[in-house]
Amino acid sequence: MKSIYILSSIALVFSSCKPQESASTEAAAPEAVASTYPLDVCVVSGEELGSMGDPVVIQHEGQEVRFCCDSCLPKFKKDPAKYLSKLEK
Repeated sequence: MKSIYILSSIALVFSSCKPQESASTEAAAPEAVASTYPLDVCVVSGEELGSMGDPVVIQHEGQEVRFCCDSCLPKFKKDPAKYLSKLEK
């Protein structure tokens, strides 16, 4: 009988712990941020983001813009409006 009481107490303690909830909330946050970017391809080359390593991310006049690589930045800077229009579609 004593062992049932002890096991029940242990189960109650573990079931009332809340660290797992905060961990799952934190894990969901990066997905939410990532899903707000409208494209999964580079605005300049059209290549899939991440296909050439980590995407290059800049802020242009408050707008986040992602590129597949550094070599797309000069092209973007020559005519930002041309490429930013792809984010609006």
